[in-house]
Amino acid sequence: MRKNNPQPDLALDPATEEHLTVSAMEQWLWSAACVIRGATDAPKFKDFILPLVFFKRLSDVFDDEMAEQIEEYGDAELAQEVIEADHAAALKDGRKPILRFYIPEAVSWRSVRNHAADGSLGEFLTDCLREISNLNPEVKGVLDVKDFNERQAGQRSLDDERLAALIEIISRHRLGLKNTKPDVLGHAYEYLLRKFAEGQGQSAGEFYTPFEAGLLMSELVDPAPYSTIYDPTCGSGGLLIKARIVFERKHPDKRTQAPRLYGQELNPVTYAMAKMNMVLHDYSDSQFAIGDTFRNPGFGAQGAGLQQFDYVVANPMWNQKNYTEAFYETDSWKRFTNGVPPSSSADWGWVQHILASLKEGGRAAIVLDTGAVSRGSGSDSSNKERTIRKKFAEDDLIEGVVLMPENLFYNTTAPGIILLLRKGKPEERRGQTILINASQFFVKEKPKNVLTPEGVVAVSEVFERWETREKLSRVVTLEEIRAADYNLSPSQFVEVGERMTHRPLSEILADLDDAKAERERADAHLSGVLARLGLAG
Repeated sequence: MRKNNPQPDLALDPATEEHLTVSAMEQWLWSAACVIRGATDAPKFKDFILPLVFFKRLSDVFDDEMAEQIEEYGDAELAQEVIEADHAAALKDGRKPILRFYIPEAVSWRSVRNHAADGSLGEFLTDCLREISNLNPEVKGVLDVKDFNERQAGQRSLDDERLAALIEIISRHRLGLKNTKPDVLGHAYEYLLRKFAEGQGQSAGEFYTPFEAGLLMSELVDPAPYSTIYDPTCGSGGLLIKARIVFERKHPDKRTQAPRLYGQELNPVTYAMAKMNMVLHDYSDSQFAIGDTFRNPGFGAQGAGLQQFDYVVANPMWNQKNYTEAFYETDSWKRFTNGVPPSSSADWGWVQHILASLKEGGRAAIVLDTGAVSRGSGSDSSNKERTIRKKFAEDDLIEGVVLMPENLFYNTTAPGIILLLRKGKPEERRGQTILINASQFFVKEKPKNVLTPEGVVAVSEVFERWETREKLSRVVTLEEIRAADYNLSPSQFVEVGERMTHRPLSEILADLDDAKAERERADAHLSGVLARLGLAG
């Protein structure tokens, strides 16, 4: 049984100014994940690990902010009374309190860490997280999503011994305001999500898009100040966060004008991860909805239409088969006006939802199966996806298509594409679409290939310049798209291998005749030389 630890703990002391780097934090958090069951099975326990990392961050930030209040008031008891009264009043009035979060000592990280591992630790931790969630409504349904005392077949999923070991490892370092910036902690959190995704294979596709792919999508939409960005299938929120990070990098003097982030997620646990991710990045002004985006959109009012945004970034599940023709035709939100997708794939249903969610002039970057831009083309029979694709092309809504490398995404080994929409192209791009073949920009790693930084730069560059570049990109006209029967696959227009040249047969035969005549002349000359030497046969 673990005993209480009354000794001074530097890792919990707000005065400790340890500065954690991204790599150090990544290594630390992954070791915390592995202590439960070993690296192979650690991904199964992400629902236990991530709320604890989040709880530690909230507790350390509260301690930091409380220390500032004590210094300001000059008395710990007085500061405590003021903060308690302010928090209670803020809850009642619906206003923001002085401190971002309020965590009483009885339910703090210290109390959890010092609780004996006597079989009641999981229950105590769960009760603490629920109390903190009641006191801080903004983390309701986020911090309290996991029951640390849960049982399966009568056995604890995570017994007190392993839970105590996990708590001890997470206790090694502070996650306060002076120890790590939100972006450093956020990067480490994304690292954990990627590591979990590597262990979970195809099932990870629902909540994680590779970092480099998300970065490229953000570069392509290029968010502007005071804008809004939406992800209808936001998973853990990574695509939204990368879009805002790209904005902050490009506009370092305009952080107060950063885009507002909006997302919807079906899975309650993944929704909670997205909310955690936003707080860890210090993007607490973000808004999220939970539920099936297709069946019950979380932004907008039924009858009044969907809420519209300046940008959309999304990686919906590919080729979903959950939706019937009747569903599309009776949609009360009137989203599917460009055609009914086949029951075998909802890809172009998602594209139409996203189009309906864009403001005039808005842009979208959507990850889809490569077949979404080619299925049905070149066939004499009718095809629902080709019909919708034709409508989008004829209405000049497709700004570009980027073919990605193979084995990049966690839900498939297929390459995937990024479909780029624009609701109202600028004059100089009207009637044109840029097709980019980025399939060669990768390095092989385990378990997945990785899109290279050079690839992100090259694709962003040709897109921004609207440039045809050999073995990379081609700007095509609507006439060329019609001639290709609305096949928008970049590989059909941009060859990345060495081009083979074929000469006309008449030229080849003429060259053979010349070579034969030359050989005959050489033979005659050689016979003459041999005759003069008396060597002729």
